[in-house]
Amino acid sequence: MDRDVLVVGESLVDIVNAADGETKEYAGGSAANVAVALARLGRTVRFATSFADDEHGRLVAEHLSSAGVTLASDPGAVSRTSTAEATIGVDGAADYEFDLEWRLNQVESGPDPLVVHTCSLGAVLSPGADDVVALLEGLREVATISYDVNARPAITGTGPDLIDRVERMAAIADLVKASDEDLEAIYPQLDQVKAARRLLSLGPRAVVVTRGGEGALWVGPDHVVEVDSHTVEVADTIGAGDTFGAALLDALWDAGQLGADHREALGALDREQVEAILSHAAGAAAVTVSRPGADPPYRHELP
Repeated sequence: MDRDVLVVGESLVDIVNAADGETKEYAGGSAANVAVALARLGRTVRFATSFADDEHGRLVAEHLSSAGVTLASDPGAVSRTSTAEATIGVDGAADYEFDLEWRLNQVESGPDPLVVHTCSLGAVLSPGADDVVALLEGLREVATISYDVNARPAITGTGPDLIDRVERMAAIADLVKASDEDLEAIYPQLDQVKAARRLLSLGPRAVVVTRGGEGALWVGPDHVVEVDSHTVEVADTIGAGDTFGAALLDALWDAGQLGADHREALGALDREQVEAILSHAAGAAAVTVSRPGADPPYRHELP
């Protein structure tokens, strides 16, 4: 049996207030977006998350099911499905206000995943974050561990407590992804490369920095590789980083660089390999920003 990906983290509903005054609701959440993006790219995905049996929860459940995502835990660990109210500016960027509850029921046993991905609030927000850490530590012997910082200062705050939680996750991970805004939130005194190297020093084999329209950086032990973003007309930026992260794993999967036995090789990829991996991820993210909500591409839609 082919090994799969286990995604762990929050699901929620994005309540999007568009610049033209229209309001729409979309199933989302950083981890849910990654799970859906990987499934649309043809990967077998199990997802450990939480949402309630309410109107918003049913929207999330249908979204996951339609993408082919299998639940890896009973999602009914929370009393209500979380929401993120997003206000879209004229540049397509989103500002968020959260109503979020995060807990995680026991993850069902299954085949050893090839890669385990966690991100954002699910990785740092108590009480569920402690369960996430324990789960990842238990799977590190068999799987690549991927972590997307995706900081949300509006709900987590900033300062030493957030830094401690992010660094705890980075120390478990093999691959860390962070946006320029994430790095500014946790290490405001450092430039992007120095901040990425700070995370790299904790144990990951590579740190990827996304910079919106300015492209992305891969910071490894031996080199820094930069690629440009793809130019598209932006509808909004919801889910762009999540899609980038999913496509990053997808490209590493195709390159045969996932799984605990490839841990050291991940840090030794050459410049040409890294450029191809980042370009694949940037192309997928460009599709997502070109349409409203977190709507990642299917494989046939990639540039």
